[in-house]
Amino acid sequence: MPVTRDIAASYRGPRAVFRRLLAMGDNEGRALAILMAGCAVTFVAQWPRLSREAHLAEQDVYPMMGGSLLAWMFIAPLIFYVLAFLSGLILRVFGGKASGFETRLALFWAFLAASPLMLLNGLVAGFIGPGGALMLVGALWCVVFLWFWLANLREAGWG
Repeated sequence: MPVTRDIAASYRGPRAVFRRLLAMGDNEGRALAILMAGCAVTFVAQWPRLSREAHLAEQDVYPMMGGSLLAWMFIAPLIFYVLAFLSGLILRVFGGKASGFETRLALFWAFLAASPLMLLNGLVAGFIGPGGALMLVGALWCVVFLWFWLANLREAGWG
């Protein structure tokens, strides 16, 4: 199934989609590709906000985009790997049976599956700017991301 259909299906039933991903077997390359796709979408989602900020500050947008590229494509993946490792340790303390690959995939897939809301967040930040609408969309993204992540961890063997 194409990744876009899997993302849409995650909003209807995240555990079924994650079960299907787990059935494909352990493939660290696929997990890294999912993480990098999520980081790439998040980087693209930053463009409207960066353009707005550059325009309002009368600066060139390209250095800001370069910094965002460095942050999302090189630094954020390392942070996600550390976060997945720590969540795996926490799960083991509470009796979870998920492997390291399963905990990484749970986090990475939740991040990619919630990325459409990150794109919406970027559009709101770019066109409307700071305020209630941006906070609402950001909070919605956080709730959906946590829902996907916890559902994936549960499917991986937490509960």
